[in-house]
Amino acid sequence: MVTRNPTAVLIHGAWAGPWVWDLVAPYMAEAGIDTRCPDLPGSGGWEPDETVALPDLVAHVLGDLGDIEGQMVVIGHSGGGVVATGVAEHLCRVGDSRLAGFGVVAGMMLPAGMDFGQLCDVAGLTAPVGISAFTEPTADGRGTVVDPAAAAAVFFHGAPPTLSVPAAHRLVPQLESARLIAPDWTPDGAGVLPRLYVEATRDRSVPLAAQRAMQRLSPGARVVTLESDHAPQLSQAAELSEILAAFVLDVRDRAEPPRPRVPSGADRR
Repeated sequence: MVTRNPTAVLIHGAWAGPWVWDLVAPYMAEAGIDTRCPDLPGSGGWEPDETVALPDLVAHVLGDLGDIEGQMVVIGHSGGGVVATGVAEHLCRVGDSRLAGFGVVAGMMLPAGMDFGQLCDVAGLTAPVGISAFTEPTADGRGTVVDPAAAAAVFFHGAPPTLSVPAAHRLVPQLESARLIAPDWTPDGAGVLPRLYVEATRDRSVPLAAQRAMQRLSPGARVVTLESDHAPQLSQAAELSEILAAFVLDVRDRAEPPRPRVPSGADRR
C-alpha cells in the first residue's frame, strides 16, 4: 500500500512571509511531515486599486493546495490564524476529506465575525494593543509598516539577536484590508475539526489576556503552552515543531483516508 506523508500548511501573519517557518520545516520533515508555506497577497506590495480581503486570502491558499494528495492540517501564526480558520471552513463546506484539523500559533482564534480590536475590548485591553502602537502608515495610507527596532522588541524578543534582528528587517509593508479581518466559521464546518491552540505566555503582540479570551470565546481547542514570545518559530523552533508534529500525526491517524480525487474535467460517473 502506498502511503503519503501528511502535509502541514503553515500560514504566516501580517508584515511577514513564508520565511517565518524556515526553522520549523526541517523538524517537520524529520517527523515525516511535508510542509507548504503560502505567500499571502497584501504583504509586501499591492496595486493602487487593489483590495485584498479574507476571501481573497483564503482563495490564494486554496489555490496552492491542489496537488496535495494526503492528509493535511492548516496552521496559522498570528493573524494567519484567521486565514487558517477560513481555509478550514471552506474545505469543510466542500467536503474535502484531506483536511484532518487546523491550528493557531500565538494568534487569532477569533469567534466568527469578531476582529482583533473587538476581541481586545472584550478582554479589557486598552488600545493600542501590542505592535499596533508601533506601526506607521505607508505613503498611500492603505497599509502599515513596522519599525525594525519595535519588531525586534515586540515580536522577536525571545530569539537571539542573530535571529531577531534579521527577522525584524525582513518585515514588509502590510495592506490593512488584508490585516483587519474577522473569520467566518461555523459549528458544523471548521468547528467540528480537531483544533490546536499554541499560546505564548511572553507574547507582547497578542497578550496572553487576549489569547485566553479567545480560548474562552472559541472553546474546544487543545491548548498547549509555550513560555515564548510572539514568534516561537524563531525563539523555540524545536519545541514548537514538536508540538505541531504531534498534533499533525495524531489527527492524521484519527482521520479517515482521503478519498481519491477526480481530476478537473474528468468523467465523475
